[in-house]
Amino acid sequence: MKFLKATAFGLLLSVSMLASARTIEMDVNGLVCAFCAQGIEKTLKKFPATHAVYVSLEHRLVAVELKDGMDIDDAALQKAIKDSGYTIVAIRRSDASLEAIKQRVATDD
Repeated sequence: MKFLKATAFGLLLSVSMLASARTIEMDVNGLVCAFCAQGIEKTLKKFPATHAVYVSLEHRLVAVELKDGMDIDDAALQKAIKDSGYTIVAIRRSDASLEAIKQRVATDD
């Protein structure tokens, strides 16, 4: 019984750690114009977990701010971006806000 409780606690802890990410940042190849950015933004806003989307064409960066306690599976992101005609090179999750990401990108210029 103790083993089951410990296992259940461990699973809950790992799930809450995954869901605690505030944003998902993706390096995306193929972004070249405002139409590209608009299309990706529209596609990602269809996910129920999406709060807001930021696209930087210059840095080929797409960031999705998640709603509290929600997440989007990497496979779902890969499929949505691929179906839109682009390729995800890397996916990172962080607690940074979209504003912090925008500021970081602006200072990289």
